[in-house]
Amino acid sequence: MEELLDVKQVAKMLGVKPSTIYQWTHQGYIPHVKLNNLVRFRGSKVLEWVEQKSVAGRKTRKVDVEKLGVGQAEKKQYGRTG
Repeated sequence: MEELLDVKQVAKMLGVKPSTIYQWTHQGYIPHVKLNNLVRFRGSKVLEWVEQKSVAGRKTRKVDVEKLGVGQAEKKQYGRTG
């Protein structure tokens, strides 16, 4: 059987505060196991959850403001003129 992690361990793994983990647990946002008054986590399930939350990045760094239909004032804000 897989060892269960506590709130502090999961918080450290995800780089968030333990209070955030408790909040996510209360909201049903993160997969967890309740044992009476204890909250525990399966490490493999947390890692699967993180993978599901992953978003692929853009292929380019700059935003093409013409494609976004941004006006002249916004173009100046983004350093583009013309």
